[in-house]
Amino acid sequence: MSRLLPLLYIFILIPTAATAADSSGTGAEVYIISPADGETVQNPVLIRFGLKNMGVAPAGSDKANTGHHHLLIDTGLPAMDLPIAKDDRHRHFGGGQTETSIELTPGRHTLQLLLGDARHIPHKPPLYSRRITITVE
Repeated sequence: MSRLLPLLYIFILIPTAATAADSSGTGAEVYIISPADGETVQNPVLIRFGLKNMGVAPAGSDKANTGHHHLLIDTGLPAMDLPIAKDDRHRHFGGGQTETSIELTPGRHTLQLLLGDARHIPHKPPLYSRRITITVE
């Protein structure tokens, strides 16, 4: 039994990927509904956002367990303690939108969602989707 205690201690105290992505404590999840990872698409690209166990609210709305989507295009996750940049690689959906139609150059692209709070700052801990890769014809 004494040999198992250190392992039990590590298991309990080190957060798993599931808890690290849960800002609400309720199993929250942000994900890309479409397109699918590996899909070949044409312009304009329709991207649908999903959010489970939290609500979508416009930027500036400071309601508990809510946020709004930011679409990251061909870039990694930004600093998690600052407002998310607003440029061609960091698209803001502060109106509470849950889908967008965008034009992308032909070729491979990565897409990822990051949920931001009322001030466009990622939640603590941050809530982000799996990064997917698409090909635009």
